[in-house]
Amino acid sequence: MSETTQIDVERVLCRREDLGRDGCREFRLGSGPWPLRCFVIAVGDQVRAYVNRCAHQALPLNLLPDRFLTHDGSMILCTAHGAIYEKATGYCVAGPCAGRSLESVPVQVVAGFVLLEDSVDADSLCARFAEPPAP
Repeated sequence: MSETTQIDVERVLCRREDLGRDGCREFRLGSGPWPLRCFVIAVGDQVRAYVNRCAHQALPLNLLPDRFLTHDGSMILCTAHGAIYEKATGYCVAGPCAGRSLESVPVQVVAGFVLLEDSVDADSLCARFAEPPAP
């Protein structure tokens, strides 16, 4: 008899295979008009996730869905300001916020799915980055 892995489906962000070796995918945490925008990114065999906000002016990094990478796919790019971040660490290596980092979101891969780590309180994370309504 084989052992079955229990997965909390509310913590599932995507299937690992959807990312391929170096892909990325946007996801949202929370509900209502201002869910927290984040993205998950494959870095070789590893997976990382970050809040989708540039360290420079807290604007979303992407303009198009799931488009977070430089042309060659080696780095994360802020399309608003040109800031360039390392995929594995979120550290900004060039641009107006050089030396600062993206906010990481702890994730894990379980049974082929990318999930928020058990230690992440999604509601607290959303509250920490709450966006005010536009004027």
